[in-house]
Amino acid sequence: MHNWLRCMGFFLGLPFALASVVITMFITVFTFIFMPLAWTLSCCSSCCCPYHKMREVVKILATIHLYVVGWITCDPLWSSEPVIENRQDYQHHYPPQDDVVRMAPQLSPPLPITTIGSKNSSSPKSLTVSAGLTKRSFTYQELVIATNNFSAVNLLGEGGFSHVYKGTLSNGTEAAIKRLKDTTSKQTDVEFMKEADILSLVHHRHLVSLIGCCISEGNWLLVCEYVPNKTLKFHLHDREQPTLAWKDRFRIALDSAKGLAYLHEDCQPRVIHRDIKAANILLDHSFRAKIADFGIAKHFSDEKTHISTVVKGTHGYLSPEYVSSGKLTDKSDVFSYGVLLLELITGRRPVHLADWARPLLKQALEDGKYDVLVDPFLESYYNPIELGRMVACAYACLCHSASLRPSMSQIVRALEGLISLGEYTIQVQPSMLSANILYHEILKSSIEDSNRN
Repeated sequence: MHNWLRCMGFFLGLPFALASVVITMFITVFTFIFMPLAWTLSCCSSCCCPYHKMREVVKILATIHLYVVGWITCDPLWSSEPVIENRQDYQHHYPPQDDVVRMAPQLSPPLPITTIGSKNSSSPKSLTVSAGLTKRSFTYQELVIATNNFSAVNLLGEGGFSHVYKGTLSNGTEAAIKRLKDTTSKQTDVEFMKEADILSLVHHRHLVSLIGCCISEGNWLLVCEYVPNKTLKFHLHDREQPTLAWKDRFRIALDSAKGLAYLHEDCQPRVIHRDIKAANILLDHSFRAKIADFGIAKHFSDEKTHISTVVKGTHGYLSPEYVSSGKLTDKSDVFSYGVLLLELITGRRPVHLADWARPLLKQALEDGKYDVLVDPFLESYYNPIELGRMVACAYACLCHSASLRPSMSQIVRALEGLISLGEYTIQVQPSMLSANILYHEILKSSIEDSNRN
């Protein structure tokens, strides 16, 4: 090509090249100025500048930039096609309204919930379930209708991080719907996901079942089995209620022990509930017990002797070694269960109850006289053999040394009148049974188990 043609091409193309550089620099500078402003406005007011609108503006600017540069340079490598955004990343912030899970609690074996995405680095925003588990989508609007717009009339209870409402689902099923108060807190996010995860794994007649959950923008809800007869705390400590009959107290003690034994020994992975108390024992119309509220529960494995964690739970129910060192084991739940037994026996509230009762339990075991312990509202309407079993179990559960406390399966056998001695299990006849003998047999069995471990 002649030099004059080269020169003419250079001078003719120079304005276009300069224009391209100027426009590119302008868009770049404008983008760098606009983006911090957009993010600031987005953080200050989700109404004025929500995040997804900012993304759309940036995409439009990027598309214009590509069109201009591609047209001026005539470069076929520049493409004006917008980049397809990562849908999973988008769900970290705004999961769709129907991003929900419903689990059928009667199915077995239990299938784990897996999590996708996170609002905070460790708080998932959506849930999926392994294939094979029947599920139904709950939208937030469905649960609004089910609870009559979360009416105060339907409020069942309130915890530190949530409200629980009674609701009627579209198929007529009654449910307890747990709604988080503050969905911006990382702690509540983690506890919500932990409770959903554990409830999806545990299936036992004496544990509350998970029906499903709903996670939509700004609303986190668990949909659980509705247990209609309120809590053990209500029936024991609300003196406007009739005195809870002995047969119901003993059955509640046994049901709760069976539920805990399942969590500690049969569930995989095993679970420490960490907040066993009368307020978390729900009762149905027949006064059968179900353990509820797994918000601070912990998984634990056979390889670990304990879990070091921040002390959480309810004053009056916490084991001494957990309070002093933060070392959590399944024997921490056993201690809490012992306090629960004391509440059932005495009708007293839990604060300082263990310290008050321990010397009286010891004396009652030696003398075989329980009048000083038994709830005066029961008068003489109780079964002395069942009471003796509960007294022996309570005293064993409240041992200062965690290693000397029995397992929950041993407590179940003792309450049922069976004593487990290592590999042998014997039936104890009422005529040969005293609470003192039962306590020492429980203690002996606990020591043998401790030595084996």
